[in-house]
Amino acid sequence: MSHKLFVSAQEVAEKAGVSRSAVSRTFTSGASVSPKTRQKVLDAAEALGYHVNHLARGLMRNESGIVCLIVSEIGTPYRSSLIRALTQQLQNSGKVAMLINTDRSDGSVDLALRQAIRYRADASIILSGLPDKSITDLCLKNGQRLVLINRDDDREGPLRINLDDAEAAARIATAFVRAGCKRLAFANSQAGTPSLMAREHGFVAAAAALGMEVVVERFGHTGYEAGRIVAQQLLTRKERPDAVFCATDLLACGFMDAARHQFSMSIPDQICVAGFDDIEQASWSSYQLTTFAQPVDTIAREAVSWLVTDSAAPESRSVRLDADLVWRTSIRGG
Repeated sequence: MSHKLFVSAQEVAEKAGVSRSAVSRTFTSGASVSPKTRQKVLDAAEALGYHVNHLARGLMRNESGIVCLIVSEIGTPYRSSLIRALTQQLQNSGKVAMLINTDRSDGSVDLALRQAIRYRADASIILSGLPDKSITDLCLKNGQRLVLINRDDDREGPLRINLDDAEAAARIATAFVRAGCKRLAFANSQAGTPSLMAREHGFVAAAAALGMEVVVERFGHTGYEAGRIVAQQLLTRKERPDAVFCATDLLACGFMDAARHQFSMSIPDQICVAGFDDIEQASWSSYQLTTFAQPVDTIAREAVSWLVTDSAAPESRSVRLDADLVWRTSIRGG
């Protein structure tokens, strides 16, 4: 026995004894309908389990309410916190989020995005620097509003949201010097995203301005294991660093565990460590990591408020945000 999945407006009209247009007016904000007719329609809709087809209604107005979140590294704590903030803001604005995972480098990403476009997605938010720039082009060519977070695309049209990574890197370099550190290092992955490289370049430049050199090591994907391997690379050098700025907190956690458990080093007495993102684990007693807090709520508010503006074509603009330094005990003097 088959079960009908959707109740039509015509069925509601027949049960309520009113016209099809009366049903439409009842569920249209500001439309004229008498209190008696409205109540009859609402009672019939409740009895039948009717819900307005917002997708069909939106497509009549050439908008679906769907916003694609184009994401890599979904499982990392920072990325999941940003997804949580964005989906909450989208839901509060009456939008529907559609998630596209870009971790794979094959044609599945392009296929998924084209599928979303066929569903008439109104907009896309690209959450990281990993997806290829051809994805940006595809979104714009299909008339989508586009938000780019922590990317270096220079196209006209999107809202670009970036952090002042170079300023953050300079603050950490100064903190290391004030802690008496003399041999600085930077731990990075091989992902090469704009935000990771901006932190690396900013740290190297800030150290140079202070008359110091930085040893840079990169390995693998941006995660815990890469931090552990980079620690092995740096701490087996003839001259060990006494301060390491890790491009993300996950790298820092892997680095700190390797430093303590494989090399019996004391943090911060023998080596100072800083990270970036302020993930939940950074505050755990095992790490107490000095780091920068990504302003995820502000990023989400900026992105969604721009997407839902009434303007048919909101102006392209760039937003640069500061990351607050969160002092804990992984740097001497913190």
